[in-house]
Amino acid sequence: MGFIGTGVMGNSMAGHLLRAGFPLVVYTRTKEKALGLIEQGAEWAGSPREVAQKANVIITIVGYPNDVEEVYLGNEGLITNGRENTYLIDMTTSTPTLAEKLHGAAKAKQMHAIDAPVSGGDIGAKEARLSIMAGGEREAFDAVKPILQILGPNVIYQGKAGAGQHTKMCNQIVIASTMIGVAESMVYANKAGLDPEKVLATISSGAAGSWSLSNLAPRMINGDFEPGFYIKHFIKDMNIALAEAEKMGMEAPGLALARSLYGELANDGEENGGTQAIYKYWKE
Repeated sequence: MGFIGTGVMGNSMAGHLLRAGFPLVVYTRTKEKALGLIEQGAEWAGSPREVAQKANVIITIVGYPNDVEEVYLGNEGLITNGRENTYLIDMTTSTPTLAEKLHGAAKAKQMHAIDAPVSGGDIGAKEARLSIMAGGEREAFDAVKPILQILGPNVIYQGKAGAGQHTKMCNQIVIASTMIGVAESMVYANKAGLDPEKVLATISSGAAGSWSLSNLAPRMINGDFEPGFYIKHFIKDMNIALAEAEKMGMEAPGLALARSLYGELANDGEENGGTQAIYKYWKE
């Protein structure tokens, strides 16, 4: 099995596959990020081409759509150099249009491409509790579903190629507006002279409860703005969702507001912070 992209989430995901007994060939642009996996028994590959030559099931989770396109369709790419009947699973949050393009290119070479973005952040990746939304041909999905279930119990087939990415946009739209509410709530608690931890303990089990409130509000309170999910990547996701909404003639005012606020943070040098750093918009 091959794995490309051993960043904040990919490292944990690849580790789960290793511990499940899969021989793993790994590649990432910065080899130092893969050293822990290599020490656990993963084999290093010097390029996507080398991964494609050694593995018939390959998972990718990289940064941006242009990275995905290069990894799959570049001169050293997986589809460019891969073998027939290889299963290609892209877990990057990317564009539905690119997912469809990869599916077509793979099918032309008798390969199987699946778009399978994830939700759950660094915590979900570490604890193998990711939600995985998949698009592509049903038979290909069924073939790799047992592998995906190692990474998270909630693995759902959404439909044809691109459907996984569209579902991830639904996920990101919810999170975008939710994060504004979570941050505003914690700032309000502070300004009202309340104990934010007591407030959080109360409201997180009520109607306001959400993953973001339970997992990211504590980080806000503790001043922990390290990335479980980078602001720069969240902005990329929101840009994709806004573009897709525009194509469908849909207004998304909540999403647009969140994109604007996160854009201001990025302009202030917070692009490499975690999404919970939106708290700083009000605090600073």
